[in-house]
Amino acid sequence: MDSFNLDKLKQYIPKELPSVQLPSWPLTPSRSAQNEDDADIPTLQDEELNDNGAALSFAEPKAIPPGPKSNLDLINECDNFPYYNVNRQLYLAHVNTYYALSVHSHPDTELGYVLPSVAQIFRGLPDWKVDDDERRLTLLTGESEEERTRVVAATTQAMKATGHFAVLKGWRNELYPVYGPNRELLFSIERSASALFGIVTYGVHLTAYTKRKQDGEGQDETEGMRIWVPRRAATKSTYGGMLDNTVAGGMATGETPFECLVREADEEASLPEAVVRKGVKAVGTVTYFHIRDHRAGGETKLLQPECQYVYDLELAEDVVPKPGDDEVEAFELKTLEEVKQALRDGEFKPNCALVLLDFFIRHGFLTEDDTGFIEIVARLHRRLDFPTR
Repeated sequence: MDSFNLDKLKQYIPKELPSVQLPSWPLTPSRSAQNEDDADIPTLQDEELNDNGAALSFAEPKAIPPGPKSNLDLINECDNFPYYNVNRQLYLAHVNTYYALSVHSHPDTELGYVLPSVAQIFRGLPDWKVDDDERRLTLLTGESEEERTRVVAATTQAMKATGHFAVLKGWRNELYPVYGPNRELLFSIERSASALFGIVTYGVHLTAYTKRKQDGEGQDETEGMRIWVPRRAATKSTYGGMLDNTVAGGMATGETPFECLVREADEEASLPEAVVRKGVKAVGTVTYFHIRDHRAGGETKLLQPECQYVYDLELAEDVVPKPGDDEVEAFELKTLEEVKQALRDGEFKPNCALVLLDFFIRHGFLTEDDTGFIEIVARLHRRLDFPTR
């Protein structure tokens, strides 16, 4: 990657802020202080800022090595941001290294964590303040959601124009919401830029399954259940070729989880709207805090706290999901044992593995008799460090 040129970025900042076209659906309404005892916790120092852009010196996240993966391995691979109560020093070293994102109207509310090597590019830009002492990146301009969104749009479009950030090469022209301490919408940001700012993102994940009628009495339900599993297109820049949940997609500003699910079910799996609306069951959320590795595409070590709204849908045997776009190669109806084997083999996209573990718990296929059950249940519902919707 070419060296980052701050002057070049400034040239791309427009003198007049662009108008931002929000989706047509209605808009949704609207660093914790550390103990003195923590003062001796070191930060994870950035490497010297060089022509390639700095990268944190702590180890780059990697996929769990090939071989049989346990359920806890699958959890650790996705929910891989340190926990304070597990490793206090590592947690604080991470937190003390990042720059906390905030807006001037809520100076004490952290909205995300930004890598130091990303925060540096905001230095001297209009509308932004980089505070090295407080390790904080603050959006200074904008008194309303619309004004803040316009400033963020101008900045991210300029960042894209430089060609410096690989993650922005996957520009989607989709806006993700960022919420404040009272669940109010503070601003929206281009989807592909969300990981650069480390903000909470939202999505929907659906597990569609069938239950074949069994002959005879007392047969195990696992023998009759099948799950529809798609394989992501090998050409996708993110987790190409891996297995996915039946339907999964990001939730845009102003979109409700359910309407997002209906849209994604049509676009990705060609599932009839009437079938989805009538049969789908909302079954909760899965939350985690992920540090991205190379499989996510673009820069590694970017931070991705996420909340996935989870749904189940039992389908009749004559309803067959089919790819509706170029993001899925094909769907396969797998037995529970085939799905479990694919999980052990590491074939599933990390967050999709978590959604399936949640499905197994809900349907009684993963129980208190399984190793690490209590930790698995807790880790599927992590309390995130930032405001949510």
